Amino acid sequence: MTESLFGQVEAFAGDPILSLNDSFKADPRSEKVNLSIGVYTDEKGRLPALGSVRAAYERVGFAERPYLPMDGHPGYREGVQKLVFGDKHPARAEKRIATIQTIGGTGAVGIAADFLAKHAPGRAVLVSDPTWENHHGLFQRAGFKTTTYPYWDAKNRSVDFDGMVKAIEAAAAGSIIVLQPVCHNPTGVDLDAKQQAALTDVLVAKRHIVVFDMAYQGFGTSLEEDASFVRRYAERASCLVANSFSKNFSLYGERVGGLSVVCRDADEAERVLGQLKLAVRRSYSSPPMTGGLLVATVLGSDDLRAQWAREVDEMRVRMDSVRKLLAEEIRKISNEIDVSFLTSQRGMFSYTGLTAQQVRAMRERDGVYLVESGRMCVAGLNEENAAKVAKSFVNASQA
Repeated sequence: MTESLFGQVEAFAGDPILSLNDSFKADPRSEKVNLSIGVYTDEKGRLPALGSVRAAYERVGFAERPYLPMDGHPGYREGVQKLVFGDKHPARAEKRIATIQTIGGTGAVGIAADFLAKHAPGRAVLVSDPTWENHHGLFQRAGFKTTTYPYWDAKNRSVDFDGMVKAIEAAAAGSIIVLQPVCHNPTGVDLDAKQQAALTDVLVAKRHIVVFDMAYQGFGTSLEEDASFVRRYAERASCLVANSFSKNFSLYGERVGGLSVVCRDADEAERVLGQLKLAVRRSYSSPPMTGGLLVATVLGSDDLRAQWAREVDEMRVRMDSVRKLLAEEIRKISNEIDVSFLTSQRGMFSYTGLTAQQVRAMRERDGVYLVESGRMCVAGLNEENAAKVAKSFVNASQA
């Protein structure tokens, strides 16, 4: 065979979180605990099949499955706008929001990056330090250079708000700022309402382009409250909002997400929608049908939407309860460790402050799997494993 064209292709090291999940599956220990991958599991460690989604399956049935339009299912897009912005938001009333259905939240951020690369090229892109690693990857793939703004205050396990604001103020006017409005991944710490208002003033004054990535709506305080930062910001300025239904609908494999762009007026929104459709056409052509139908059915039905909202509340309450349980189990063993961060952080993740060496020790000695950054997915906790995790945590912390 002649010399390969691909001889210089580098090996893929693998995604660190997904690779860790593979290692967990291969671990033969029966009492191993997976607190690494970002999925919500119930008390038995299973992905929940929500009753509202089951009912939607029955209503949808198995009819023809033609290609969806490039921008997605109309009912889905309407449902996204109502959920993210609220039915009575002025931007909705004025028809100045362009919304598309996307392949998950990742697809939404990816299309946002592609759209901005065409219509706002050459800008600096700032993401939080730390952040979901794909924020860097998706914008870099689109041709941007990414940098960070301070976010995590390791000493106080809180937001470094002063550092964050200074960096965003110092960025060139019109920079692209990626924000997670609720349930920050990986830290679990969010801006409070006063900080959100102060940051909004800076963002608007600098004419920055804000991309909100809201993957966990409903897992912080409530479906409505979790969207409040986005809604207030959209009353003052244009922005892009990526959202996901993977977690709060437990539809991981269906790849259901949305991207909304808040525009100046209805004419601009129509033109932006056309360009988003073009970006989709050049990427994956159209989104998947089944996931779109399920979400559209739930969000478009009063009874199913109410049922779904209750189920999201149940998931959030369970995560809050296992946070408290783990804190209590740690306190039973040691009063020397401050575990208040467990109950002050929100959503699926907790930034524990553990070092990579301590995390590796927990994994190797006890079969307790965390990401090496110290991020823990609290949804993997339950009444059966909390004591084991607490003991492992204390041993690692005091080693």
